[in-house]
Amino acid sequence: MPKSLNIVSANCGKVTPGNVEEYVRAGGYESLKKALSMQPRAIVDEVVASGLRGRGGAAFSTGSKWAHLLEVRENPKYIVCNADEGEPGTFKDKLLLEKDPLCVIEGMTIAGRVFDSHDGYIYIRGEYRSIQHSFQKAIDNAVAAGYLGNNILGSGFNFHLHIMTGAGAYVCGENSALLNSIEGKVGRPRIKPPHLAEVGLFQMPTLVNNVETFACIAPILRMGGEAFHAIGTAESGGTKLVCLSGHSARRGVYEVPFGVSLRDIIFDPELGGGIAGGKELKFFHLGGLSGSIGCPAQLDTPYSYECLVRTGLSVGSGAVVVADESVCVVDYLKGVLEFFLHESCGKCIPCQKGIRQMYTIICKLSEGKATQEDMCLLKELACMVTNVSFCGLGQTSARALMSAWKHFEPEFAAHLNKQCPAGVCKL
Repeated sequence: MPKSLNIVSANCGKVTPGNVEEYVRAGGYESLKKALSMQPRAIVDEVVASGLRGRGGAAFSTGSKWAHLLEVRENPKYIVCNADEGEPGTFKDKLLLEKDPLCVIEGMTIAGRVFDSHDGYIYIRGEYRSIQHSFQKAIDNAVAAGYLGNNILGSGFNFHLHIMTGAGAYVCGENSALLNSIEGKVGRPRIKPPHLAEVGLFQMPTLVNNVETFACIAPILRMGGEAFHAIGTAESGGTKLVCLSGHSARRGVYEVPFGVSLRDIIFDPELGGGIAGGKELKFFHLGGLSGSIGCPAQLDTPYSYECLVRTGLSVGSGAVVVADESVCVVDYLKGVLEFFLHESCGKCIPCQKGIRQMYTIICKLSEGKATQEDMCLLKELACMVTNVSFCGLGQTSARALMSAWKHFEPEFAAHLNKQCPAGVCKL
C-alpha cells in the first residue's frame, strides 16, 4: 500500500474549482446519478460498509449516524455541513472548499436524497470569507447544470443548499452550538439527549457531518463501501487528510491511507520530509490543540483511530503540528491554554474559571515563579475541567497539558528550578 493516495482529494489542483463540466469529465456526479437510482437503505448500507468515521474530530461512525436518522420518521429533515474549521493546525477542509467544492456539494446532495431532505446548510467559518463567495459560485453552477435545486437530473428530487457563517467562535465547531448559530441564537452547546438526529436544526431531525466526511460519500458510492474500507485498517476505513505544520520540512495537506506510521507521515520524503533545517524532533501535537502531545518514542504507531487511542493519542481533526528541540514545552502549553481561555463560551464555570486558573499557573511556571503546590493544583484543575465541563471544549482543554507532562516531566521540574532547557522562557 502506498504511503499517500489521492481519493478524496483526487480533483484538487486538477479541475477548475466549481466548474461543473470539468468536474463531470473527472468522474464527478456519477455517484449522484447512481444514488438517484438506489434505495436510501442501500446507500446507507454502503456508508456502513465503508467504515467511515466522522472526519471532524469526534470520529463517530458515519454509517451509524446515517442509519439512526433513516429510522426517524418525523419530517422535514435537514442536512448540515460543518465547515467551521477552527481547530488550530487544521486546514484540510479549506483545501476541499477551495479546490473541489463540488465534491462536498455532491456528498451533501446524496445525503439529501437518502433522507428526502430538501434543504441543506453549510456553515463556513467567518475567517473563510473569500471561500464563501467561491463556494456560492459553485452552488450556482451546479444549479444551472441541473445537479442541484429543483428536479435534479429530471428525478423529481429537489435539494437547495444555503451558506451560513458565524463570527469566528471556536465553540461553534461543536455541532449543536453550530445549529444554534444558524438559528440566530448564541453559539453555545445544547444538552444532549435529545440527539440532533431527533431534535436538530429548527427542532427537526438533522444530519450534521464535516466537510471531509461529505467529500468521502461520492468516492464510497463510486468504488463501493467495502473497497473503500479495504484501503484502511479494520476499524479505520479509507483515507485521511492530514495537515502538517510547525517545523515540518514540507508543510501542507496530504491524503494518507489509515495504517501508515506517524514516522512515515512526519519523515517520508513524499510527505512531511522530516524536520526543517535538519533539526531533531522534540514532540508532535496530533488532532489540533484539543489533541494529545506525542514524543519520538511513539513514531512507529500506526495512524489509525484504534492504534492511536491505545497509545494515548488521537486522530482528531487531522492536524499534525511538529516541534523541534528549540521549542519549550511549557511555553508551548501557555499558548495552548491561552487559546482555550479566549475561546471558552462561558456557559459553564468549570471551563470558564478552571482554564483561567490553569493558564495563570502555567504562566508562573514559564516565569520560574511556580511552586510545587502550584503543580499539585494544576493537576487537580486539569482533572476537574476534563471531567466536569459541559462540552468538548473544556473536556479536552487539558489534554495537551497532561500528555506533555507525562512525556516531559523533567522539563516541568526544571522550570520549578528556574531553568528552561530550550532557553525560550524568560526565567
